[in-house]
Amino acid sequence: MRIGMICPYSFDAPGGVQAHVVDLTEELRRRGHTVRVLAPGRPGSAPVSGMTLTGPGVPIPYNGSVARLSFGPAAWRATRHWLRREPLDVLHIHEPNAPGVGMFALAMSSGPITATFHTSTSSSMILGAADGALAPLLEKIRGRIAVSTLARRWQMEALGSGAVEIPNGVDVAAFRDVDATAERSDSPTVAFLGRYDEPRKGMDVLVAALPDVLRTVPDLRLRIMGDGDERALRARMPPGLDVEFLGRVDDRRKAAVLAAADVYCAPNTGGESFGIVLVEAMAAGAAVVASDLDAFRRVLDDGACGELSAVGDPGALAAALVRVLGDDAYRAGLCERASEAVREFDWPVVAERVIRVYETVRGPGETLRVR
Repeated sequence: MRIGMICPYSFDAPGGVQAHVVDLTEELRRRGHTVRVLAPGRPGSAPVSGMTLTGPGVPIPYNGSVARLSFGPAAWRATRHWLRREPLDVLHIHEPNAPGVGMFALAMSSGPITATFHTSTSSSMILGAADGALAPLLEKIRGRIAVSTLARRWQMEALGSGAVEIPNGVDVAAFRDVDATAERSDSPTVAFLGRYDEPRKGMDVLVAALPDVLRTVPDLRLRIMGDGDERALRARMPPGLDVEFLGRVDDRRKAAVLAAADVYCAPNTGGESFGIVLVEAMAAGAAVVASDLDAFRRVLDDGACGELSAVGDPGALAAALVRVLGDDAYRAGLCERASEAVREFDWPVVAERVIRVYETVRGPGETLRVR
């Protein structure tokens, strides 16, 4: 099939939806499909071939973070040119409720259209205001996908329509088989990944929990992947903690750091509809300690594949970390169950389910119609 993939978020900054689009594109191409991608981004930021960038995105507060979207006359023209360049058998729009290139594509086209909803909330006034105007366009979507139960629930409540639940994917082999020798240490190691200045990532909770953890695990090693004000955060760390700031890492090093960790800690306080990094950590062989968010509970099978702690509670987080770090047999059991559970998130499995949706929305010989 000739597939057009649209991501509304800029590739100038990393994000879960952007990574999903890239990985799905690569898996579909491995299966022989032709995939073109349209997304915001500056020249040179495209991570895969066949991607058309519409220019830098405009930052908009959304879901406890900042979404960088591309809209305006230039983005409209770029979208129209991209759609008209050559026929498409299926158009796949990610986050179609976000203003920008996906919304433009819906306005310009009809036919075999699929959409994936990634988020479970619409907390931005700008994005929320767009929902009413967007409703007639969303009716054009023939196949709706939600990456989680929460995203599916939000779509049903906000848009009044159902969706098939297909989770985010992970290259399980890349995390399972990575060489982590250079990252390993004899010290008990906890890894964190995320933009740690964002309150919803929960770094404040982790910092508050660390003194209690150090009393039981004095040789604790904390490794932080992601962007933020390193100097300010380092000044808040308890004395005696071995902490390492790794900054933004590529996928290979992320896999190695996770594989070398005893525990991956996700103390997030909200705004999560899935939890892809939890799946990556599970695939890499790290035990997971995470906040008891609905999205995380789904990934961790209600705690069978990882330790859940009360959201925003430093004491509960400290107790969970101490339990998992201090009990080798318990930690090994979590990891063993997690290694089985991640199979449903492997990209070949996920892509096959997405392809089945494509097949249901397209009539015999039908192509996308562009006005």
